[in-house]
Amino acid sequence: MNNSSSTSVLVDQRVAHYRTGGVPLKPEAPVVLLVHGAGMDGTIWSQQTRYLGMRGVNAVAVDLPGHGLSGGTAISSIAGMADWLVRFCDTVGLEDVVVVGHSMGTFIALEMANRFPKLVRSVALLGTATDMPVHPELLDAAKSDLARAAALMAGWSYATDSRIGLNPTPGLWMSGGCQALVERSKPGVLFNDLKACAAYTDAAARAASLPCDALVVIGREDKMTPPKSGRSIAEAMVRSTGVKVLELPSSGHMMMTEAPRIIREALLEAAQAAPLSPQT
Repeated sequence: MNNSSSTSVLVDQRVAHYRTGGVPLKPEAPVVLLVHGAGMDGTIWSQQTRYLGMRGVNAVAVDLPGHGLSGGTAISSIAGMADWLVRFCDTVGLEDVVVVGHSMGTFIALEMANRFPKLVRSVALLGTATDMPVHPELLDAAKSDLARAAALMAGWSYATDSRIGLNPTPGLWMSGGCQALVERSKPGVLFNDLKACAAYTDAAARAASLPCDALVVIGREDKMTPPKSGRSIAEAMVRSTGVKVLELPSSGHMMMTEAPRIIREALLEAAQAAPLSPQT
């Protein structure tokens, strides 16, 4: 296991970057793999990585290929992204992993847990849905006008309170930060990711066959992945060993920045939890 606090490894002969919140990885500590959403990168988890790392958890916020500081080109399918993350885990030496996904990352987490059950101990799904159709205006902007696409995403991703300056971190602007993050993505990456989300039709089936514990986090003001669809994913998890649903009344789609304290405490609990008993 690499012990650097923010580092890169080679996966498929390309740089794969990850962040640990400034805390070196520790052998035998619980592992939380944090997977970002479309057009983003591992910096979106900055409110969680150091908190977890300082409490004895290996928090690994990865940049998917073509995103952030990782090299290569963006992978065009959810299944392909899941396969790459398995190779990443093998390279870094991550085992018995809690996979935490946001938005697009929730689909990747479901794929990993179903197809690689020996690697994945549990999943946490933040801003998930049975499907993720993409608004035509957003898809068109992602293809030809990244600045407009970023503005649309930032506008739709936050709850009312989050858009009027009530940031849990004083001095920061949540929607502006989200917009800047998407704007700095590489050409074509957001379009690629949105197409992958729209094309993925296996979420409900993967949820129904999920073989491990799950935490489903729902923002009641989420316009990108509506709460009803998130609840449907949780209800579909009939084979899961244990399902917990956490609903945030004043959060939209970007709950890791809108409600960072609640999210990091929930993830710490998931990392430290023993597997739950099978549902009756």
